[in-house]
Amino acid sequence: MNRFSRRQFLASSAAVLGFPTIVPSSVFGKEGRPAPSERITVGCIGWGTIAGDWTPSFLNNEKCQLIAVADPMKEYGHYGYDGKETGGREAGRKIIDQHYSQAAKKNVKTCTAYEDFREMMEQEDLDAVQVSTPDHWHAYMAVYAARKGKHVYGQKPLALNVAEGRLIADEVAKAGVTWQTGSQQRSDIYFRMACELVRNNRIGKLKRVRVGLPGGHSNWNGMADLTDVAPLPEDFNYDLWLGPAEQMDYRPALLPLNWRHNFNFSGGMITDFGAHHIDIAQWGMGTEHTGPLELRNVSGTLDKDALYNTATAFAFECVYENGVIMQVASPDHKLMPEVAETVQTAPGKKPFDHVGVMFEGDAGKWIYVNRGKISASDPAILREKIGPEEIRLYESKDHTDNFLSCIYDGKPTATPAEIGHRSITIAHLANIALRTGSTGLKWNPQTEQIEGNEAAAKLLSKEWRKPWVL
Repeated sequence: MNRFSRRQFLASSAAVLGFPTIVPSSVFGKEGRPAPSERITVGCIGWGTIAGDWTPSFLNNEKCQLIAVADPMKEYGHYGYDGKETGGREAGRKIIDQHYSQAAKKNVKTCTAYEDFREMMEQEDLDAVQVSTPDHWHAYMAVYAARKGKHVYGQKPLALNVAEGRLIADEVAKAGVTWQTGSQQRSDIYFRMACELVRNNRIGKLKRVRVGLPGGHSNWNGMADLTDVAPLPEDFNYDLWLGPAEQMDYRPALLPLNWRHNFNFSGGMITDFGAHHIDIAQWGMGTEHTGPLELRNVSGTLDKDALYNTATAFAFECVYENGVIMQVASPDHKLMPEVAETVQTAPGKKPFDHVGVMFEGDAGKWIYVNRGKISASDPAILREKIGPEEIRLYESKDHTDNFLSCIYDGKPTATPAEIGHRSITIAHLANIALRTGSTGLKWNPQTEQIEGNEAAAKLLSKEWRKPWVL
């Protein structure tokens, strides 16, 4: 039989793969959590670009073992950020089995592929799932998993809209499961360092934060011009892929990954990279459990009638209760040109020009941070130590390992659902303003409601396509 218990599976494969000893089932952690001596069984929901990019961090961690993958696509090309990778459940299964075969130095089959994630969840004895799907699926799958007591690593952005993000945060809290949002910059030393220095007033009183995000529409799958309705790829359950999203005919231009530029499935670059850099801005401002009171000076370029209808260029300001202003813009606005020559790039890192987060304080002091890059108005600022009595931010050196460790001990992860929700809410609000032609929005972070703009408020949520309900 293909189906057998987690205990049987781990016992039979532990010696082969050289992983930690399997102890009797009576030795379990508290509240249903696995003991540290047990490997965590993980299922992958979705195997596309981000899963192919991120799953090695699970495969190479001996605290867990991947035993199943689910995707409505069987196997198909055009995945990856260059459109040259293969995705789909069979591609994922092969990669997982190949990894464990190499570890065992013999051919082993440890992974089962499923078309429907619900079947995987029913058939497999999983402790956790990694959700690596288009954004329109995030809330449904997160709640489905949480209600079954599964721990969830949910790729960013957290949800498709504000209401779905609130649903995720509430359901995860209710279920008591471990959640990690895939905002891995919180596990990067440069970002934590920058935020700690700002929170401890090393640039004086914080006055402004400037956030640069990528703009445009990226043609990741190489098929952006194929916008006409077309036959489905072989062995692809497109209706399942659509799931709760609004009905749309299949077009090669939409997937893989280019779905990110259509509001039916995602929010464009504002939510894609906003999930990262706006989150860091919130961390440095100390506003990660709240949000701004107002968005103002909103401007941007989008074509509501196009297949790719998300914004290609944009700018907006967020006003916080403490008076700090956060400015967010795409590169066309040249938000940070004056730091371009001063920033040091770490070896092996590729910088994004005019993208990143810049914190500005008193007397012209500032700190700029991006992936592999950190700089300051005075290099001495970066050498200052944080004292034992000062603010110390959550330290994680590995986002996946942090998630797995927190499954064992029940402690909060580096990016819990509530924090992921608060950060991406700002990106959602910007998109709502652009879609309704609003130059500003009044936001109540306590009630999470838009005030005085009925048309904008309607976009805080979206009805799911029938029969998808929870």
